[in-house]
Amino acid sequence: MVPSHGKNLNVPSPRHRPGEEPEFDDLDIPNAGAVPRPDVMTPPKDMYAYANGLIRVLDMKGRAVGDWDPGLSADRMRKGLYDMLTNRIYDDRMQNMQRVGKMSFYLKARGEEAVSAAQAMALDRQDMLFPSYRQQGLLISRGRDLLDMMNHCLSNSKDNCKGRQLPVMYTWAEGNFFSISGNLGTQFCQAVGWAVASAYKGEKALAATWVGEGTTATADFHHGMTFAAVYNAPVILNVVNNQWAISSFQGIAGGEKATFAARAVGYGMPGLRVDGNDFLAVYAATKWAADRARGGGGPTLIELFTYRVDAHSTSDDPTKYRPKHEPEAWPLGDPIERLKEHLITIGEWSEARHDAAIDEITALVTRKYKEAESYGTLNSGERPEVNSMFEDVFKEQPAHLRRQRQKLGL
Repeated sequence: MVPSHGKNLNVPSPRHRPGEEPEFDDLDIPNAGAVPRPDVMTPPKDMYAYANGLIRVLDMKGRAVGDWDPGLSADRMRKGLYDMLTNRIYDDRMQNMQRVGKMSFYLKARGEEAVSAAQAMALDRQDMLFPSYRQQGLLISRGRDLLDMMNHCLSNSKDNCKGRQLPVMYTWAEGNFFSISGNLGTQFCQAVGWAVASAYKGEKALAATWVGEGTTATADFHHGMTFAAVYNAPVILNVVNNQWAISSFQGIAGGEKATFAARAVGYGMPGLRVDGNDFLAVYAATKWAADRARGGGGPTLIELFTYRVDAHSTSDDPTKYRPKHEPEAWPLGDPIERLKEHLITIGEWSEARHDAAIDEITALVTRKYKEAESYGTLNSGERPEVNSMFEDVFKEQPAHLRRQRQKLGL
């Protein structure tokens, strides 16, 4: 109970508690196609409404409507669907391996697959990605071999991080995928710095970065936003609002007071709020922001309004802080099912083809995992060489590390 002298305080409380019946009837969700698409170079001061609306293309009957429909070919949409399915099936396998003790930790992206798959498709291969965790779909969409991703998660002898990173903290320099940091928010500043350097050198490559809504309450978010706006950096600043920052609901970060996209207004940049479970809307908004950045229009903040279906991680039990059936009540549905239904509606997919795709991807994931396991797991097999701990940190190894290495006989 709040004392009487603090009666005007707001103590944020989640919409639902464990044991309650979940519902989202009071969410303001506009119809698909209701939000018009502005010119790419529209001044930020004329775009306040886009930070408070919700860009949607797919309606709940599988139809693509409105100005934001990107007009993707059936082949590209099938590629997006395949990538999302791969992400989900890969996640399920890796969590199972964590549960039987073959890896230490895992984070699934269930319900958020459209964020990574659609945004990766909308960006160019030269663009630099500064992800947080739960964007493993970026790697999948850019063609990273699942075997390499699994080797990293198992911390085995083929792990490209040499056992130094927590599982899911991927890195892939060849794919322009910056190392994931468990200290969320750091990549916002790093992405802006990279984008400023790209513009300074006269290059067309832009940076894209991702944080969750909880990270918007940190200093790194503010620093990144400030420098992006001041230097007109060609960067896309993504906030994945999946409603939960571990066990803290989005109101703890200020989500009850305003949308997260609205934070762009104070920095003088466009803010777009997008249905994060709508593959076509996510693609369209990201492409808009990328075209703006490449044309000299500077940064855009995108809030991807979605829902984290599973636990925060394998160390979390969401039934302790939200109703067990809350994910089923989420009104914007499942991103995979929505794109699948759209393709079926336009005659470019079928239930039989969908089942066949699941079988094909499952067989691929199984085959890749068996090979990864042959190189070792958390509790079996070879490990990276001990002397590798002294490598890849300093360009020129300092004297104290040389002495330590000598003492170990390495």
